[in-house]
Order: sequence, then C-alpha cells, then structure tokens
Amino acid sequence: MNPFFSQRPGVNRRRNEHAALAPPETAAGRTQRGIQSVEVGGRLLLALAQARAPLAPADLATTSELPSSQAHAYLVSLTRLGLIKRDALSGRYEPGPLALRLGLLHLAQQPALREAVPRAAALAQTLGCSVALCIAGPQGPTIVRYEHASLPLHVNLHVGTVMSLPGTSTGRVFCAWLAPDAMRAMWKNQAAQRATHAQRDAALEPASDAAFSATLDTIRKRGFETGIDAPSPGVSSVCVPVFDEAHALRLTLTAIGASASLDVRASGAVVRALRDAASAIGAAAFPSTSTLPCPEQAPGLRA
Repeated sequence: MNPFFSQRPGVNRRRNEHAALAPPETAAGRTQRGIQSVEVGGRLLLALAQARAPLAPADLATTSELPSSQAHAYLVSLTRLGLIKRDALSGRYEPGPLALRLGLLHLAQQPALREAVPRAAALAQTLGCSVALCIAGPQGPTIVRYEHASLPLHVNLHVGTVMSLPGTSTGRVFCAWLAPDAMRAMWKNQAAQRATHAQRDAALEPASDAAFSATLDTIRKRGFETGIDAPSPGVSSVCVPVFDEAHALRLTLTAIGASASLDVRASGAVVRALRDAASAIGAAAFPSTSTLPCPEQAPGLRA
C-alpha cells in the first residue's frame, strides 16, 4: 500500500479537498489545470530558496503565508521526498539531497559545464592538484564540481561550497568579470553573513576601495588570479575565467594544491594548462568565443 495515501475516508476526503485543482491557466490555446497542494508546497520551497539560508518552521510558514499547522504537514512530506532537510540541532530547514541532485542535473545541461567537467578531471590528473568548477550563485561563486588531488589537502571544499569574494582567487576573478549588478547582490549577501558570523576569518574583509579596484584591474590585464597561502595557510590556488561568445563570465576553473608544489607563475605549467582548458571550453560551448579576456568588455565590481 502506498504510504502517502490513507484508506480512512475522512483523511482521504480532507486530502482531496486540500489537493483541489488550481485555477486554470491558458497555454498554447489549451486550458491547463494543476494540483493546488503541489503549488502550495512549491511556495515553501520558493521561500527557502529566496531566503538563501536555513529557515525555522515558523519563518517558513510566515513567508509562505500558511498556518503553522498546515505548513508543518507540507514540511514533513517535502522532507520525506528529500527536497528539504531539517538540521537536528537548530531545527531549521534547508535544501535536501533531492533538491541538490535536481540542481546539479540542471547545471549539467549547460554547455559550458558539460564541456568543463571532463577537462577538469583531466587537469586534476595531469597537474596533480584539485580542480574546482564554480558558477555564480546567489551568495557568491559556488563549487558545482570538485576533482580531488591525488594527495589530500587540508581544506574543506566540496560541491556547494561558496567562495569568499575578496578572500579567494576564485572570488576575485568573479569580482573582476561578473556584471556589476550581480556582483553587488553577491557582495551584499556575503557581507550580511559576515555580520552575523563574527568568527569568520579576517581574510574575508575586502581591502580599501582603491586598492581592491587596482587588484581587479591587474587580474583583468593578466587574465587569471592566484591565491598564495590564503585563505588557508600552506594551500595556494590559480583561477582562470571561462567566457561565452559575448565575453560574459560563465564559470571559472580553479587549481588548488599545496603551496610547496603548486606552480603559480604566469609562465608556469598550471597557468598555461588552465588557460588552454578555459579557451577550449569556451570555443566548444560558445562558437566564436575569443580566447583572451578583454579588459574593456569586463565590467566587474568597481567599489
């Protein structure tokens, strides 16, 4: 027997009433109907997505404009499906494993990421370091693929990790090339997180406006960024951008390895390999893509 359906008449009647058909919508000349209960559950998911942070049940109910008792029933079902999960300590809800799988499935259909995944794996094996693929997320550059190095690194990086904008080579590359409006939104979200987490490392704080702007200009001119012993001591990184045919930033390739062994020189093997891979990804995913960044076409964040 399907556990989601009860044989008790009263329960079934209430369930059917709650799953009433949603108002009809016209699409392609046909009237389409949906299940209202599914759409109500979607309101809870939307509230969680827009919050960009775990939410308490009461906050989810308020944001979704639902009574607490009704919201609780939906949260139970959404948890069973794996679309959300509840932290055992805080009691707050956050996206679940099924939501992550759906998100990654959507990303896998994007041309740039589809081209980048096998190249990232090849780079990790050839260079002997970890390689992260990052895209723009609401809170900042987010790892969507992480190829581990042959030797373990003392860093806590994984799919879903959000990179600091001022404190990592990946973040600074996004600052240099992402559209200003998108960058300001990310910066605001990260600043809010820093304000509520006093224990965050001081490296998350940006430099003065003029100095940071000069840093971004340098990144645009040379076409890549490095992080040496920062934000983790003993660990360094090199990050390069991948552009589309309009020279907009689509994702980044970041090599991460032990500082003693990762060659971060502009003429070194790591930088050359990353830039070659970025050019190949852009050319395969976006025809007519130029191979080198053009500073005048890269707006970036100018604080």
